[in-house]
Amino acid sequence: MENKLYVSPSPHIHGGDSISKNMYGVLIALIPAFLVSLYFFGLGALIVTVTSVVSCLVFEYLIQKFLMKKEATLYDGSAILTGVLLAFNLPSNLPVWIIVIGALAAIGIGKMSFGGLGNNIFNPALVGRVFLLISFPAQMTTWPVTGELPMTYTDAQTGATVLSLMNEGITQLPSYGNMLLGNMGGSLGEVSAVALILGLIYMLWKKIITWHIPVSILATVFVFTGIMYLVNPLQYANPFVHLLSGGLLLGSIFMATDYVTSPMSKNGMLVYGVGIGILTTVIRLFGSYPEGMSFAILIMNAFTPLINSYIKPKHFGGK
Repeated sequence: MENKLYVSPSPHIHGGDSISKNMYGVLIALIPAFLVSLYFFGLGALIVTVTSVVSCLVFEYLIQKFLMKKEATLYDGSAILTGVLLAFNLPSNLPVWIIVIGALAAIGIGKMSFGGLGNNIFNPALVGRVFLLISFPAQMTTWPVTGELPMTYTDAQTGATVLSLMNEGITQLPSYGNMLLGNMGGSLGEVSAVALILGLIYMLWKKIITWHIPVSILATVFVFTGIMYLVNPLQYANPFVHLLSGGLLLGSIFMATDYVTSPMSKNGMLVYGVGIGILTTVIRLFGSYPEGMSFAILIMNAFTPLINSYIKPKHFGGK
């Protein structure tokens, strides 16, 4: 009688959702971005993605089986999704052994050290990415040039990203068309704005996520970069360039919206999104590192419990 089950009064609503259904739904939404990465980066995109996914699956199995002494949960799709998102945050010419280390950091440190899915404080894929960025800065900031087709793997010609060019004060940037389609330097999953927006539309249609986090992040970045552009258009880039470059769209749509590490209430999501947008803008415009999306999401992940404690979701039937 110690383990009592408390059931609240009716009505009870069942939405038909499950962990695996939502995880695989997000994976489906990532297919357009993956196809674009294969087109522009070729074999490198495939090697990086497969290595990352397989490594995440293996590490999750080994940790659950031999360290946590519990049944492995490989089929819920969470480890696969972590592997894909980690890969999408990496250069397409990154050596395999570095990818494996990143997967170990993502699963071992970012996920399993907190107790597994549902207990992690930070987005595991971003933990892996930031770990690699700090540990291997040269390899993590060497970007293959997408225009050099057909793309090879480790011997690909490299160049700067749009954000790196802006940080160096260079005004000759890729056209909006190239940024929309993905013909520019960057991590393999972040280059095509059109592919990522298609994924957003799919997830909104399937009600996997709501609009609150992506829109609040993008609107905040647009407003603040727009203000700086109006103040000094010679020093700061057009806000549309900021929206279409770097990991802003990938992070806003697929990583900031992570169920476990984002707030529960809609108002909390808006606060969370605005915080990410402000931090991203500050790091991009005034920091030494040109991209701030990963750091901004991880910082706001840490504030999620505080946001949840002060901005609680309204209970069913409440005013």
